[in-house]
Amino acid sequence: MAGVAGPGTGQGAAGGDGDDSLYPIAVLIDELRNEDVQLRLNSIKKLSTIALALGVERTRTELLPFLTDTIYDEDEVLLALAEQLGNFTGLVGGPDFAHCLLPPLESLATVEETVVRDKAVESLRQISQEHTPVALEAHFVPLVKRLASGDWFTSRTSACGLFSVCYPRASHVVKAEIRQHFRSLCSDDTPMVRRAAASKLGEFAKVLELDSVKSEIVPLFTNLASDEQDSVRLLAVEACVSIAQLLSADDLEALVMPTLRQAAEDKSWRVRYMVADKFSELQKAVGPKITQNDLIPAFQNLLKDCEAEVRAAAAHKVKELCENLPMEGRETIIMNQILPYIKELVSDTNQHVKSALASVIMGLSTILGKGNTIEHLLPLFLAQLKDECPEVRLNIISNLDCVNEVIGIQQLSQSLLPAIVELAEDAKWRVRLAIVESMPLLAGQLGVEFFDEKLNSLCMAWLVDHVHAIREAATHNLMKLVQKFGKEWAQNTIVPKVLVMANDPNYLHRMTTLFCINALSEACGQEITTKQMLPVVLKMARDQVANVRFNVAKSLQKIGPILDTDALQEEVKPVLQKLGQDEDMDVKYFAQEAISVVAQRLRKLGFPVKDSEEPSAPGADKNHFLRPRGPGEDTGKGPAYQLRVNTRDTLAQLEIAELVHFPRSTDYHPWTLKRKDKRKIRVPHILHFLLNEIFTSRSSHQSLFRGAWFTRK
Repeated sequence: MAGVAGPGTGQGAAGGDGDDSLYPIAVLIDELRNEDVQLRLNSIKKLSTIALALGVERTRTELLPFLTDTIYDEDEVLLALAEQLGNFTGLVGGPDFAHCLLPPLESLATVEETVVRDKAVESLRQISQEHTPVALEAHFVPLVKRLASGDWFTSRTSACGLFSVCYPRASHVVKAEIRQHFRSLCSDDTPMVRRAAASKLGEFAKVLELDSVKSEIVPLFTNLASDEQDSVRLLAVEACVSIAQLLSADDLEALVMPTLRQAAEDKSWRVRYMVADKFSELQKAVGPKITQNDLIPAFQNLLKDCEAEVRAAAAHKVKELCENLPMEGRETIIMNQILPYIKELVSDTNQHVKSALASVIMGLSTILGKGNTIEHLLPLFLAQLKDECPEVRLNIISNLDCVNEVIGIQQLSQSLLPAIVELAEDAKWRVRLAIVESMPLLAGQLGVEFFDEKLNSLCMAWLVDHVHAIREAATHNLMKLVQKFGKEWAQNTIVPKVLVMANDPNYLHRMTTLFCINALSEACGQEITTKQMLPVVLKMARDQVANVRFNVAKSLQKIGPILDTDALQEEVKPVLQKLGQDEDMDVKYFAQEAISVVAQRLRKLGFPVKDSEEPSAPGADKNHFLRPRGPGEDTGKGPAYQLRVNTRDTLAQLEIAELVHFPRSTDYHPWTLKRKDKRKIRVPHILHFLLNEIFTSRSSHQSLFRGAWFTRK
């Protein structure tokens, strides 16, 4: 690079007698040559800053030539460089000098890594719009020609993405040359180049004159659609959509449809899959007449294709196909030509096909109307609701609102609801979860009376499900139902049933009561929360299970903002203070957190707050599992250490344990866990060995156990 050989050399020297203004470029060169990839990457990301420091002239004459000469790096560095150069026009002097950015991008467009080439082509397309027509022909078009005639396939694939951006503003002579180069690439010996050309065929067709489309693009499409490589043929199908939008119905029938019919019956399932996947776009492009004559028979063949992937792709398009049919005669076409094939897919051997169909079949009810839905579609819905595949059942459940709008609630309750109730008790919890999540929508459609009669008991049963995700979803479900049906309904119907669970012998169900109160308190408002829910929460503060007690503290913190000051001062605060003295560390922690929140609210309302109720340091004492006895506790008798066992731990024996006592003796000792009921649990051998190694070593040492340091006495 002229004037800058590197940091500390020639004119590029920084400091001393050198020109200090060259220091940024010297740093850049130094980092670009650094062995650390991250440093090189960082320097590339700072190119815009360096260019601003250098100025537009030196950026053009020094920085860009250097970058062009040093494009031999890691792919991530080259990718960042290609991205940076796309936004460099203003840094080199504006559109008049945009051509200066072409050499480094041309080099990047020829590298082996695909993502780098794609980013370089994207930047070139962006810069091409900033060229004047004269500069475009003088600089950009020659670049495209060089890439299109390059020796390596990488440059020729990159060229395919540049024809469409330079063609519209080129002269007639240059346009003819561009079309010739594109034709050459479409018949290139390398499949990768033909694939690239096929992928850009539709885009290029949109900028050509109609005569050129008919005389040149259509023959290219025909050749690519019959290429020996199926990866080329399937891309030609995608281009067919763009080409069909440009031609009249007569031209379509004569020039395009023979090739499209051939593609729909192609020997490669990937090509047939692409036809099925693009079917809606093809239908809109060719119009209703050709759809009726050509596409409907092709769609029938795709629905009964021998490959499950093709059938699934076609099944996904059933609803869109029916919606795009002309209103006149649509019902007849669906009933006679589409529905028989749909009935076969309902009992397909492949679950992905059935699942794809289930995701769209409910939408046909709005198209066919009430009579046809009840007579023809309802049996299919029921069959899919009872399908052995959970995803099929889930897709049907998720779209029940479509059917309800058409056939009405009475018919729905008689036909589909029994099956839904059966699914609510399905052995697979994800199916039950889908029912829970669809319940608010279904309840809004059914109305409060019907819901109370048929589905209320079901919603309450979910609260005691053995899967936590179901219980959690059921809690949110109740909140949404209250928002739909109102506070009065909640007070009379839901709240009493929830509060009864506070006396359940299973502590998980008692905890669910607290979770429901947390969710319902905001929806029900202050009066219901204070009069009905708060007394139950306060009573549960005396629960024997520590998990319930610390969730009481969390619930009081949650509902505190809803309660009035009298309830906070006279009822909530004393209970939290008592929980703050609890023997369980977690209960004390969450009680202290709740006290802090309540104290802050009382302070805002002008009530005096003691210093002891000020917010404590976050996380204080929360993770103190293992500690030596304090000075007041060390009487010389009993254990030298106490291990605080997390009562929420999922390990079966540790879940109910409270303390681990460690003897002073350095001899091998059978460690035990002491439960609240004074019974001792023998520690598994591996934990026995671990504890013995940590705490009975003869040498004085420090041990790290669950994130806390302790020194042996």
